[in-house]
Amino acid sequence: MDENECDASAVQCWNSIEHNYGCASCLTMSMMGEGMRPSACEVDITGAVSMYALDLASGNPAALLDWNNNYGSRPDIVVGTHCSNFPRGFMGAPIEVSNLDLLGETFGKENCFGAIKGHVAPGPFTFFRVSTDDAEGRVKCYMGEGEFTADPFPMNGGIAVCRIGNVRGLMSHVTREGFEHHVAMARGLSASILQEAVERYLGWDFYRHEA
Repeated sequence: MDENECDASAVQCWNSIEHNYGCASCLTMSMMGEGMRPSACEVDITGAVSMYALDLASGNPAALLDWNNNYGSRPDIVVGTHCSNFPRGFMGAPIEVSNLDLLGETFGKENCFGAIKGHVAPGPFTFFRVSTDDAEGRVKCYMGEGEFTADPFPMNGGIAVCRIGNVRGLMSHVTREGFEHHVAMARGLSASILQEAVERYLGWDFYRHEA
């Protein structure tokens, strides 16, 4: 990263690293993220761009999550997860460094050590996602704000229980517009900063999610 003057990266962590090097890359990616050099999973280039934008807007390390589960019947809560490579400052205590559970079943646990497991600490956050529409030749994005909660969720990996107003409306937009399942998140409320940058200087199509 230093030699090539790279500000962000995207790694083929699933499953080239495990197959070729016999370890998971999550821990290294977590350390880079904590140092404000975000590293996106699964070679998600626009995910890395989303993380880097959040780093700049919020001044806090960004993580890349999957939009994942509903939280029971509560319409304002959604669970975000990853294996994970979440930065240290993103997480609460305790934190475990362990094996990738799913890939460990395929490649062997001895080839999958280095995943960050635990729950994201409560507090306000901003989410952001950049994507490309190749058929129409345009860049599009969405952003919004919410709150990490301390609600429990019994699942391995990195877990973020997120309270966002009108979650179903947000998910409808994500699916209708063909956005990827990955989304970048960072602590702090910085959606207005991102909106100004996108609207005033970049000219990208954007959606600002409101509760």
